[in-house]
Amino acid sequence: MNFPLRLCLLTAVLAGASPWALAEKADRDKPMNVEADALRYDDLKQVSIFTGNVVLTKGTILIRGAKVEVLQDPQGYQFGTVTSEPGKRAFFRQKREGVDEFIEGEAELIDYDGRADTVKFTRKAELRRFRGTTLNDEFNAGVIVYNNTTDVFTLDGAAGVGAIGSAGQPGAPAGRVRAMLTPKPEAPASAPGVVLRATPALGAASR
Repeated sequence: MNFPLRLCLLTAVLAGASPWALAEKADRDKPMNVEADALRYDDLKQVSIFTGNVVLTKGTILIRGAKVEVLQDPQGYQFGTVTSEPGKRAFFRQKREGVDEFIEGEAELIDYDGRADTVKFTRKAELRRFRGTTLNDEFNAGVIVYNNTTDVFTLDGAAGVGAIGSAGQPGAPAGRVRAMLTPKPEAPASAPGVVLRATPALGAASR
């Protein structure tokens, strides 16, 4: 039986200083809401494990998977692991800070590191960047790591089929990576500036 589990009620786990933010800084202060079939919460270890059709939202962040495990360290940083159902992929989406762009990705395993501010997509990994509603960039690989601090994407095709990484998913053959990059639109030309002209000195016109 599905039932909503509002993580904000577990104050020990949901300290507001523990950001689940990839790019949108405002997400840090938003409450975390989770729906799942079951929850196992360990207060001593500061671990929450949600299982069964898990849907997690926090500000602009949206996560879906079969299992989501959230760990908080003594310093207040959060670390998350999202696992997919067999034969499917887990999902992650978040708005980028200050621009009308979204990052969304899918993989069999998604790991979030709140201290390093990175998201790692492992096995059959795909990452997409949307500008508004238009797909702008797309990446396929065995492993994709997005670093929000440096805004760097790292792709690894892995050794081959069966290895941890690329499993020959469409668009990225085993052991290879694939990227589709769209040029950024040119910035609109600025309006011509006002031309200043010299004015005769006071009294010059009467001479």
